Amino acid sequence: MKKKSKNKRDSKEDIKWFITVFITTFILSLFFSFISTTAIDDLEIIPAIVILIVVILVGILFDIIGVAVTVANEEEFHAMASKKVSGSKTSIKLIRASTKVANICADVIGDICGVLSGAISAIITIKMTEKFNIHFELQFLMSAFVASLTVGGKALGKNFAKNNSTKIIKMVGKILSISEK
Repeated sequence: MKKKSKNKRDSKEDIKWFITVFITTFILSLFFSFISTTAIDDLEIIPAIVILIVVILVGILFDIIGVAVTVANEEEFHAMASKKVSGSKTSIKLIRASTKVANICADVIGDICGVLSGAISAIITIKMTEKFNIHFELQFLMSAFVASLTVGGKALGKNFAKNNSTKIIKMVGKILSISEK
């Protein structure tokens, strides 16, 4: 009987988490899509490309954090916490909530960055086509380049995250502990 009630509770928590992630993603995506595409429309090509690269890098960075939190060793942070190392307690909280943290970092933020980079690359393509009077489908090349840069960066980042999870989560824990204060 205890197992059924635990499964029911877990199921309710999963549904609550789904709803939370759905609403959060919807609002953030709407907000950032509106801000970035509206801002990009008014920019020249070079600043727009810089913003595109920043969005791609943010997606890669959060993917790295998402992977690092899932492979980090909690015991290392207990040792740091006993020595009162800044951010170690926050790091422990992150690791204990690794499924949700990874979901937010890699899926919510990572996927929003993916959508934004697609929208921004489309706007840049239109600007380039109009400015340079290009007569071939530049969008296909731009989309392929952005996708390759994103996926390639995340592939490199995953291995980096796996090998440096303690350093990464320690740094994230420090940053978050500062913002908590």
